[in-house]
Order: sequence, then C-alpha cells, then structure tokens
Amino acid sequence: MKRSVVVGIVAAVMAAAVAGVLSRPYLWPGGETKHAHVMEQARAEPAAAIYYQDPDGRPFYSLTPTKTPDGRDYRAVPRDADISFDNSPQESAAPPPTDRKIKYYRNPMGLPDVSPTPKKDSMGMDYIPVYEGEDNDDGSVKVSPGKIQRTGVKSEPAALRPVRTVVRAPGTIQLDERRISVIAMRAETYLQSVADVTTGTFVKKGQPLMQVYSPAVSSAAAEYVTTLTSKTTAGEPSYGRGSRQRLTNLDVPDAVITEVERTRVVPVTVEWLAPRDGIVLERNAVQGMRAQPGDVLFRVADTSVVWAIIDIAERDLGSLAVGQPVTVRARSFPGRDFSGKISVIYPQVNRETRTARVRIELANPDLALLPDMYVDADIEIGGAEPVLAVPDSSVLDTGSRQVVLVDRGEGRFEPRDVKIGRRGDGLIEIRGGLKDGEPVVISANFLIDAESNLKAALKGLAEGAQP
Repeated sequence: MKRSVVVGIVAAVMAAAVAGVLSRPYLWPGGETKHAHVMEQARAEPAAAIYYQDPDGRPFYSLTPTKTPDGRDYRAVPRDADISFDNSPQESAAPPPTDRKIKYYRNPMGLPDVSPTPKKDSMGMDYIPVYEGEDNDDGSVKVSPGKIQRTGVKSEPAALRPVRTVVRAPGTIQLDERRISVIAMRAETYLQSVADVTTGTFVKKGQPLMQVYSPAVSSAAAEYVTTLTSKTTAGEPSYGRGSRQRLTNLDVPDAVITEVERTRVVPVTVEWLAPRDGIVLERNAVQGMRAQPGDVLFRVADTSVVWAIIDIAERDLGSLAVGQPVTVRARSFPGRDFSGKISVIYPQVNRETRTARVRIELANPDLALLPDMYVDADIEIGGAEPVLAVPDSSVLDTGSRQVVLVDRGEGRFEPRDVKIGRRGDGLIEIRGGLKDGEPVVISANFLIDAESNLKAALKGLAEGAQP
C-alpha cells in the first residue's frame, strides 16, 4: 500500500516538472523568447481570404477579388470562416439546440440507415441528429457554404437569349436534271464527220458537233423547197406548213431550216449543233457510223447550277423548311463556302439509315463543283428572336423528365421540372417550369442532385421507422 502511494507521488512530481519545462519559453542565444515573438506575429497577421462572396449574400462567388455590376466589392471570406464537409470540432462540441426537436438520427457515413434513438455505427461513430425543419417538405436541399465552394457549385440566372442550332450533314453534288440535253437521231442517219469534241469538253450553244446525212431529212427538205418555189393561182407563194413541221419533227436545227428557206437548196448533209452551254458527259458518235432512231450520240450538261443532295437525320426534319439558307463546303476546297437554299425536301425516309434527302441548289459559275463530289452542309435552324434559355449543363435529363436546380440562396437548392425546346450554342430553350431571372445551378449539379436523392431516401426510411 505504501509502495503504490510512493509511486503515485513520484509520477505527479515528474508530470509537474515536465509541465513547467514546456510552459517556460525557450531562451535562444541572446536571451530573447523566439517562439513568443513568432506567435504574436502570427496573431497580428489577418487570415487570408479563400474566396469572395456577393456583398448582399446572394449565391454568387469568385476565387479572385471582383466587383458587383454596381461597383461594390465582393466580401472576402477568410479560411477560419469556411465550413468543411464534416462538422468542425467547435460544432461537434457545441451543445445541441434545446428549442428544436430531434426527429431521427442518420448514419454518419451517409448510408441509408436511420434510427429513432441515439446509437453508434459499427465503427463506434455517433449517429447524427436531424432536427425538425432541416428536412423540409418543399423538396429543396440545403448545402453548406463549404461544400458549395469545394465542389465548384455555380449559378446563373435564366435569361432571354437567341438559341441557334446548326444541323450538319454530308451529301454529294448531282447534276440539275433540267439542264441535261441528249442528242439523238429521230431517223436513220449516217455520220459524215464528227467535230473534235470529247467527253469532258466544254461546248457552247450553237457549236458544231457533227455532219450527218439522213435520207428522211433530205426528203423532207426537198418537199419543203418544192412548196416554197411553187405559186398559187393568186401568184402568192405557198409556205407548206406541213413540210416545215416535218423537218421540225425530225429535230433538224432551226438554223438549218432557216438556211433552206433562204437559199431554196436541199442540203446534202446537215450540221448538228450543241443545244446548250455545258460539258460533254457522253460521246458515242463515230465518223462513218450508222445511227438508228433513238441512239444517243452526245449528252451535254450545263453545270453552272448544280444540286447538293444532303442526307438529313430523321430527328432534324421537323426543323427544316423550303427556302432556308444553307452553307455548303466541299472537301476539295477547304475554306471556301458555297451558299444556297433548300429547294426540295424529298418525301421519303430511308428505312436503313433513317435519313431523308434534301435538295439544295447551288450556283457554280466557275464549274468548281463536279458531279458526285462529297460536300458537307450547315443548315442553321432556330429564329433570331430571344427565348428563355439556360446553359445546357444546368439541365439534368433522365430521358422521361428534365430537371434544373433552382438556387434559392443561403445554400438551399430546389429541384424543378422544366419543359425544354431547342438546343444550340451551349444553350437549351426553357418552355415551361422556370421564370426569367431565376438562378439555376450550372456546375456540380449532379452532386447536389445526388445529395437530394440521399436525403429523400433517408427521410422515407425515417418516416417508416417512426411508430
């Protein structure tokens, strides 16, 4: 018994000695108390600001000093004023409020487990009390300023802005069907000579292509000359409209018929001319050959105006209309734009690709666009009039519903169902559920949504646990 008393006295004396040594300031050479000077200097220095908040307490924050639109400085928030994710020691040591009633206790690790009475988890941590009013019934969720800062939560008011969308789709260049001419004989014909014209040659309207002899043409021309030289009983010439029509039906060029009327001479061969300006796409004429009726000897296409046939996705068809301006870019000419308008939206959807064809007329004065050339089209949809819009990052789209988080201030956020419209330029049109000027969360909204869902689940478990 005496030995234990002696041991206790010795331990107390050693503890007092150690406390006295630690409490006495260390004397550096020269006799000055170094650590006391350092502590006083640290206490004299103001705490550095970790972020800046709107002076009116609105949910607007900045990492650097900034000003409000009316010129007032944002309020600096020092480090010791920040709130961490977990309860600070001061908060945990503070006594619970006596004027509020505890509804239930939730798991300290965020697990979906609640208890109507105080308890500990498997690691010995106390369950956290949830007071009345903290889980309000308006569907909102409250987040501490510390979490707002650390998770990067930012808000932006909904505003009236134009929403423009560009539909981009690939396509190919095709010939204008109305600008293609085929040269074919309507009677048995022999080709006496063929001009130096090949596939790909550009020809002008009226340029000679070949010299042909046709017995049917010669017979019709002789009959027409006879009617021209004959006299009626009154002394007036009879122009024989039937004979001239026969030459026209044989597709004899007008210039040849005019020459027959002027000279009254039946031509042995007829010079066949190009019917339009264009490029020779096909040449089947060979000198000395015999062409049967219907044989295609030349095919000439005017490429000064071409079509761009674009494949548009089925989901974008409702935004297109005839007359909309389109910008087309050819992959062969990077940096050059060709402007046109939608002329036809074909009334059929490809069942395999789920696309529909759109025809765009393009001017091609320098003949740079060639048939079957690949192009990309940009079609701008949406009007220039402003509509209520928010950044696309603010909308939580589950497929069946779209939700935004409305910032109600003081760290409280309210999930709100909205109806959306057009998308474009990083914006989404809001057609219902939100008013102009209401701030919505544009970043870290998934974290707030997850916390909101967790609190809703905890609340449901708590209600089920209550007797």
